[in-house]
Amino acid sequence: MQMTIKTINRSSKSRLSTLLIRTAALGAFAAAATLGLKAQQPVATAAPAQPALNLQASLMAPLELTSSSSSSSSSSTDAAPATEHFDFNSEATQPPPRRRYRRPNYSDSHTNTDGSSRYTFAVGGGLTLPTGNTHQYLTPSYNFQVGAGRNFNKTFGVLAQFDWANFGFQGKTLANQLAIYQALGAQDGYGNPISTLDGSSHVWSLSINPIVNYYTSDTWGSYVIGGIGFYHKTANFTVPAPGYYCDYYGFCYQYSANATIDHYTSNAVGFNGGIGFTRKFSRFGSGKIYAEARYVWIDNQPRAFGGYNLYSPNSNRTSYVPITVGFRW
Repeated sequence: MQMTIKTINRSSKSRLSTLLIRTAALGAFAAAATLGLKAQQPVATAAPAQPALNLQASLMAPLELTSSSSSSSSSSTDAAPATEHFDFNSEATQPPPRRRYRRPNYSDSHTNTDGSSRYTFAVGGGLTLPTGNTHQYLTPSYNFQVGAGRNFNKTFGVLAQFDWANFGFQGKTLANQLAIYQALGAQDGYGNPISTLDGSSHVWSLSINPIVNYYTSDTWGSYVIGGIGFYHKTANFTVPAPGYYCDYYGFCYQYSANATIDHYTSNAVGFNGGIGFTRKFSRFGSGKIYAEARYVWIDNQPRAFGGYNLYSPNSNRTSYVPITVGFRW
């Protein structure tokens, strides 16, 4: 019995040993196969070092636009690609020169080089205010003016003007004159001694006026103006008188009118100066509204008419301020 047990134990140990040997042999065979496969793979060579990229040198290098091809002498499979060369010195590929833009030139028969109108025209009217000693015998009234001139640029021009400044008489002036005419026995247009007196005064002038536009925008502007000219001053006194009117059919009518009883004139050199403002209708047009005020001074001198002068103020120096609103283009 003991021998049988020992025999069984030996048999078991023998089988276990055989199993371990076979397992070890199989592992050794698998390891050898793995090493053989690795040995058959080519050994990877180290990649050659790439030169550092110099961006500044690349940008500064000239471009070659002419094309040329070259073949590699190493092998047919490693042929070098064709290199294109760009040549900017060729006249065929030279770009056109850059055009230079300068300030536009508008100069023609009606326009200056800066775009302003070469000629200017004006028409306006407004209020006339006597000042100083003139206010002692004249009252405010209306004025009217027309003008034409030459603009040399946007800033400077010259304007020739015709102005009409109308005035009324102060009440005390008419009363003094009425007393003088009554003392002389003057009669009205109906043959009666005069009992009422009326009249008016005006100054018309021709002047040359330089104008300076010291501020100009797309719509607003301001300027100074002044000049010298010839001034003709008048005084006209009237009394009631009959007037007659005949129509187309031959019927005549009588109405009450005014007849001149006395008239005075005075011619002199005068000066004017003032300031004005403008407002354009459109930023692209030359038409504008203007408003201005000037001071006018006339160097009238005392004079006598036929040895006497019943109205001496007409020969006094004159001053007034015309305020005018009008249209200029």
